[in-house]
Formats: sequence, structure tokens, C-alpha cells
Amino acid sequence: MNEKEEKIEEKVSKYRELTKKALEKVGVIDSEKGNELLEMARNYYNDAMHFEKEGKLLTALAAYSYAHAWIDAGVRLGYLDGKNDDQLFVLP
Repeated sequence: MNEKEEKIEEKVSKYRELTKKALEKVGVIDSEKGNELLEMARNYYNDAMHFEKEGKLLTALAAYSYAHAWIDAGVRLGYLDGKNDDQLFVLP
């Protein structure tokens, strides 16, 4: 494995764990909109894990990033509760 691949692997691992923590911590404020956003986040997270297992690391990284972006959008819009954690979420 070359240096570039190692860096991508590190980022995939970092964003997998960051998004996993966010999914575990986030709460729902608006059940209709919040649950929709969480469903999208979970779908992207599951897709990312699938891509990672297949060795498609760039695609996995993109999917983890999208998953986290759905959560951040929900928190920022007030549909999801980031529980004042400014390390995991973009707070309003």
C-alpha cells in the first residue's frame, strides 16, 4: 500500500467513526423531517460500509461525508438535536 492509499484509508476510518458517533448521539426534534434526514444519513452510512468492504475507499469516503452532511443539515435546520456537541455537528 502506498502513502496515498494509506491517507485515504485513514480518512475513511476517521469519517466512519465520526459519522457513527453522530448517528448514535443525534436526537430528533421534528419527527417527520428529522426522521427523513436520519434515514438518508443511515442509508449513505450503510452504503459507505458496503463500499469500504469492497475496497472502494474513495466512494466510501464520499458516502460517509454525505451521511454526515445529512445529519449536519438536520441539526442546522433545527429538525435534529445535536445536543450542543460542536465537535460532531454544525450547530445553529
